[in-house]
Formats: sequence, C-alpha cells, structure tokens
Amino acid sequence: MSATSAIPASTTMSAAATSASASSSAHILRLNHKQLIVSLHGRRKSISASSSSFFSTYRFNSSISRSSRRISYPSSIRIRPLSPVMEWQDVTVKMEVDVPISVAYKCYSDREAIPEWMPFISTVKILEDKPDLSRWSLKYEAFGQNIEYSWLARNMQPTPNQKIHWRSLEGLPNRGAVRFFPKGPSSCIIELTVSYEVPQLLVPVASALKPFLENLLAEGLERSATFAKSYSADTPK
Repeated sequence: MSATSAIPASTTMSAAATSASASSSAHILRLNHKQLIVSLHGRRKSISASSSSFFSTYRFNSSISRSSRRISYPSSIRIRPLSPVMEWQDVTVKMEVDVPISVAYKCYSDREAIPEWMPFISTVKILEDKPDLSRWSLKYEAFGQNIEYSWLARNMQPTPNQKIHWRSLEGLPNRGAVRFFPKGPSSCIIELTVSYEVPQLLVPVASALKPFLENLLAEGLERSATFAKSYSADTPK
C-alpha cells in the first residue's frame, strides 16, 4: 500500500462532520428564509387589511357626512300656541236676613224662582225627567257689553236647612254653595259662595269682574230676603 492512498480515519470522520454541519446550516437557513417570507407575507396582509379597514371607515364616515349634509329640513316649522290656562275666581257674600232658617232654605231650594230676585239670572229650568239637573241662563249688560251665558247644573245632595250646593256639567264652568246659619227663631245668616271660570270675553276685565259680581250677589241676597218673606206667606205650610 502506498503512502498517498492511505487516509486516516479521523480525517474521514472530520470531513463527514463538516459536511453534515454544512448541510444542517443550509437547512436552517432555508427554514429561516421561509419563515421570513411567511412573516413578511403575513405583515403585508395585516398592513393591507389595516389599510382596507382605514379606507372603508373613511369612506363610511365620508358617506355619513355627505348623507348628513343631504338631510332636508322643512322650510318653516309650525308651533302651536299653548292653550291659555283659564282663571278661576271665588266670590263669597254673607248677610243676616230677618226670616227663619227653614224659610230661607225653601226659598233657595226653589230654583226656578231664583230669577225673580237674582239680578243677573234670566231663567232656570228644571229637567222633568232629572229633577236634580237644571238649565241656567245668564243675561246682563256690563263693561259695555251684553253678556249672555248658559250652563247645565247638577244639584248635589243637600243638607236640609244647612247647605245647598251645585256644580255645572256643561256650558259656563261654575260651582257654588249656599249655607244657612241660625241666628234666632226668626232670623238667620245666609252665606253664598260662587266659583267660576272667567270667560275669555271677560279676561281683559278680570280684575274688575270679582268686585262687580260681589255687588250683584249682595244685591241678590237683599232681594232674596224680601222675596222669602212673601214666599213664606204664599207657600202652604
């Protein structure tokens, strides 16, 4: 065997190891290259998706903005005026009259006779089929106007010789009560309270309406005392 043909075993093993190492390094490089490509590809997709999302959002917002600019509004808006809150007034008058309380009570219970002594009441008509209901009409000249109103009233359950009270069901809104207080065997005190909604026609003179009506009611009480005396004489006992 010649010297040139003899190769030491250690040299052969070293060469094999070097070759294997080189092959492994090449394999690792190829894997790293592929991973880099995959990673870059993924990032491009992510960037592309983000860009797409951004432009989609921008287009959506722009569309909203354009749409909002295209909203048409009515050229004129009608505002309904609020209905005015009507004012209620309460008027109370009181007077001592020289008639027994039972007679005064009967006098005020006779509703259809009230126009004979109450200055501004023109007619009272009791409904035949419903005696607790009555139609009232008011007619009076005041404040430079001919004032006319009417209403349907219901008489509430009375307390004999003590109280008569009513309330309107339709027409001019009003309610009220007449109270009787004994003063002696042949006299009593009558207290008349009337509450009413100020009619639209009389709103401009509302401040003057209450004292004006107080005077009318006081006049009515005086006339009712005179009427009651004749009423007691004409009414069967």
